[in-house]
Amino acid sequence: MRRLLHARGLRYRVCYPVPEMPRRTIDIAFTRAKVAVFIDGCFWHGCPAHKELPKANHDWWAAKIEQNRSRDAGTTAHLMARDWIVVRLWEHDDPVKAISTIVTALAAREEGQPDLARRSADS
Repeated sequence: MRRLLHARGLRYRVCYPVPEMPRRTIDIAFTRAKVAVFIDGCFWHGCPAHKELPKANHDWWAAKIEQNRSRDAGTTAHLMARDWIVVRLWEHDDPVKAISTIVTALAAREEGQPDLARRSADS
């Protein structure tokens, strides 16, 4: 995905620190436009399409994944409250559709549209 963004002439920062939230980073950050892109892994972030928890320690893993999802929601809310557009994608999303979603978010920022929160390029 990063290669496709770069090929479109878009420049971004990788693993950019979330403002005022130590130990949290934005996967791909367009800092001037204040657009944050997160590419969530299906296992670690509980993808509804591919979520399959291990049988061993099932309850622990279920709690861990739910904790990750809660942290993701908190990070999204934190960034949106600070005027960032947040785009959340799954690792299995079609890269071309995902790039289109990111470009749409960047265009929305340029046009001064209200903040958007997205879960997936497929939606």
